[in-house]
Order: sequence, then structure tokens, then C-alpha cells
Amino acid sequence: MKFPILSLAAALLIAPVFTSCGSDDPFEDSFKPNPNNPNPSGGGENPSGGGGENPSGGGTSSSSYSELYRPQIHYTPAKNWVNDPNGMVYVDGTWHLFYQYNPYGNGWGNMSWGHATSTDLVHWAEQPTALVPDALGDIFSGSAVYDADNTAGFGKGAIVALYTAAGTHQQQALAYSTDGGKTFTKYDGNPIIANTTRGDFRDPKVFWHAETKRWVMSLALGWEYGIQFWTSTDLTHWREASTFTTEVGRCKRGQWECPDLLRMNYNGQEKWVLIVSVNPGGPVIGSGTMYFVGDFDGEKFTADDLSYPLWLDYGLDNYAGVTWSNTSDGRIILIGWMNNWSYSGDVPCDPWRSAFTLPRELSLVDYQGKPVLASRPVKELDKLAGEWSTLATSGGSINAPSAYRLQVTLDATVANVISLGNSKKEAYELTYSPSAGSLIARRNSKTGAATFNGSFAIPSVTSSLSSTGNELVLDIYVDQSSVEIFTGNGSMAMTNLVFPSAIYDQVTLSQPAKEVRYQAFSSMWK
Repeated sequence: MKFPILSLAAALLIAPVFTSCGSDDPFEDSFKPNPNNPNPSGGGENPSGGGGENPSGGGTSSSSYSELYRPQIHYTPAKNWVNDPNGMVYVDGTWHLFYQYNPYGNGWGNMSWGHATSTDLVHWAEQPTALVPDALGDIFSGSAVYDADNTAGFGKGAIVALYTAAGTHQQQALAYSTDGGKTFTKYDGNPIIANTTRGDFRDPKVFWHAETKRWVMSLALGWEYGIQFWTSTDLTHWREASTFTTEVGRCKRGQWECPDLLRMNYNGQEKWVLIVSVNPGGPVIGSGTMYFVGDFDGEKFTADDLSYPLWLDYGLDNYAGVTWSNTSDGRIILIGWMNNWSYSGDVPCDPWRSAFTLPRELSLVDYQGKPVLASRPVKELDKLAGEWSTLATSGGSINAPSAYRLQVTLDATVANVISLGNSKKEAYELTYSPSAGSLIARRNSKTGAATFNGSFAIPSVTSSLSSTGNELVLDIYVDQSSVEIFTGNGSMAMTNLVFPSAIYDQVTLSQPAKEVRYQAFSSMWK
């Protein structure tokens, strides 16, 4: 989580409105303010410079979710600014997605934790704002865990949120919920990790390490290009254990943020993956997410000797992604912020600004004897998908007004150009190069709206495919303002925003494919 820290006076202007949830709300009951965690209030000028006089608070909306560019298979709040996903946890059949949120307007500011819930990772219900600024500062990014054994003393099964309180300094704080995430109480002993010296010290991501019977926290050091690891037995008292950094200069072109340390399987062996978001210094311009593969002994992470940086996503618009904790089936599921700090404040979306990527299941796959962090959209998306329709091998028209999945199987030995277009003569072009083993996307004035920010139009966005064999399968997920591309096994992901005046509903290929087919998605809002 980046950007200027607001003054305390500005922070105290937040006053979320709590409202009843509709019948599609997984919680069913109304959210109510917690008397032990009163919302700060105040008058005066809206510090964000946008929106109305009062924060939306979430939970209800007059939005039809049919505005120009409004995503139909990606979660967005009804209105206002969002960025990093936070505090994602699965509890009792409900997926909780918290996120950086401005309850007052459509620009960055008043950082709070918005909240949405789902029972299937596809249909989301916006909930009231969960955490708002206090005397310690704004509520920056963090995580949440399910304390099954009451290690913190807040009650068995409490949801414990750990976040950065961003005031004069960035410090780590805690809040807990004993009603399944409906309300949170801020811990009386905040900050749980104090800081009066470091400028960047944020984004705690916490998990339980069974072997040492301790909680482990990853913390980002921003422009110090490091990730600290801390340990605790009770979530409230923490001990610094180690710091990871790298000597690879290409990994040090931007501040390090939003870490996530994951235990994974690679060819039958345990490996650990450390995800680090960087801004600037991404694979193209602005922000991006890199990862390191190595080992972790409960206190120290040691990276393997690989060709870093390795990128989670080669596109421009997947940032600050982290994973859900307490998943019932052991799946590792990540979601990211679908935007880029280079132009995030100017994207032409109203009354909301920014969406989240499709939820993606992560795994380690092998490419030329080395591990690659693969990502594939979650299987739950099938709930929105219709039957497959087959097109000619040279392309054709797509009947999918909301969104769709286009699957193109190419001869991996033949160069090809895939063009997604519409009747407005707008087009998004993908060039496959077998000799380079790469896919190049072109985002420019032909793509749709692109002049709102001078950094948005990019002549070429190049992805290494990390793929072998005689066939190349590309899964292309097209929504109203985004295109997400994955290889068949997830070894490559490329996420880019686009703003056509109408969804791309035609596909053409410069050379015949082996197969072209698509599935139309129904809207998640209907």
C-alpha cells in the first residue's frame, strides 16, 4: 500500500454508514456499529476532493452495475476508490475480501478497509466499511487469520485482522471479530509493533507455522528493498526474526510492498514462494508483482539461485495480490488489484474506480527444470459460464454481451496475430512469436479510450510464455474493461485494462488456429 499519508485531522473525517444487507447477503443479518469501536466522525471539507458529503459505507447501492466499463465478472464496489486487496480469509463457508477503500470519493484518500463477502468466489455482496482511521492513522494494507485455538485470547474462532496504521509513522495494529466478520473491535494495546524510525514499514501478511507452533508475519520495508519476518505465539506480542533482501539490481527499481509467503509443492518437494509487489519497477511500467522461490525454516527465507526477477503477471494491471487464509481444501487462491499506480487515478470509471482481478489458484509448475509460479482462474467461474461455442479456425463473431472466455489453440510452431475487435473498429492485438517464445499485446488508441493519461498507451507488452510442446493453448478472459490471458497450464499470465466503447465481440487470426471456441459468461450482478 503506497501513497501520501493523510494528516490526523483528515483521517478523523471518516464516518461510514452501516446499513442492512439484502437477501443475497451471505450473513443475512444487518451489520451494526460495534460500540467498543466507535467510528470517528467530523465535519469539514472532504479530504479526498471527490464524492459526496458522506461515505457510502457499502452494503447497499443504487448502482445498476451496467455503466460503461463496469466489469461483469470482476468484483467492484458500487462506488468509490479501491486499491489493494486486504484481510482475505475463508470462514464457515464465506469468503471475506477486505480492501483499501475510500468511503468518501473516487480518488485515493481516507484509507479504510472496505468489505465484500461471497459463498462461491463469483457472486459478491458488498458489506459496510469494516475498519476506519483512528488516532494512529489511516488503515493501510494487511491480512486476517482465523484463530481456531484462541491463541490471542479473543475467543475461539475469532477473525483477527492485522494491518498497518499509517499516521506519523507506519505501525502494525490489530482488530478482531467474534461475530464472523460482521464487526471488528480494535485492540486496546495497539500498536502491536511500534515504529518511530522507519519510513516504510507495512502490509503485514500472517500465517500459522505448524512446525514451530508460531504465527509468522511478513512485513515490507519499501525503499529499503527488504521483507522482514516476525514471529508470535499469541498475535499480540511479536519478535523480529530475520530480513530477506536480494543483490539483484533489477529487483530494486521500486519500493517493496504487500508480501505473501506461501508453502507450495514442486515436483513432490516442499518449496516456499515469497511474493513481493514493487512500484515502480514492474515488468513494463509502474507497478508489478515479482516472486522468489526458496526455503523457509520458520524464521528465515532463503531464495534459490534463479533468474530474478520472476513475474507473477507480465501485464500492466495486476498489483498487490495476496492469498486467502484458512482455505478449507488447501488451495492457494490469490486476487490482485486490477490497476497500475502509473495511471490509476485517471482511469475513466465512474462512480467506482478500480476492480479486482479474477481469483486465481496458484501452483508451481516445471519449465526447463526450474519452478514457475503458475496461476489459473478458479474453477468456480464455471457457475457463470454457458456452453462452449466453436468458431472457425480463422475466428468469427462472439455472442457474449457481458463477458466471455475465449480459448484459442495454436500450432506452437507458427507465428500468429490474434485480434479482438468490435463494430466501432476498436481492436486489441496479440502477437505470438514462436521463435521468441513470447506473446505481445498492443494497447493504444485503436484499443479504445487511451488518452486520459500519457502512460496508458503502451506499444508492446511482452510476456514470456514458459511453455513447450507443439500446441499452445491461450485462455483469454474478456470483460467490459479488461483482458486476462493465461496459458493452458497457467505458466504465463498477462492482465491489462482496456476501455473500448463496447465489448470486443469479434476475433480474427492471421493464421488458422487448431481450434477456436468460447464460453459466454452471465453477469455476476444478476
